Amino acid sequence: MFTLLAKLNKLLLPSFTKQRLDLAKAKKWQMAIIGWRYYVTSKALDENK
Repeated sequence: MFTLLAKLNKLLLPSFTKQRLDLAKAKKWQMAIIGWRYYVTSKALDENK
């Protein structure tokens, strides 16, 4: 399930690393997206072990 969510995140959500976003200057909604992507990615990696 998390593997599918990770693929959807990659397609639908913006990549802030490509935009060179400074985390110290990120807005709350950007931090929420970063946190969500981190959570889903870590769970997807654990799922594949």
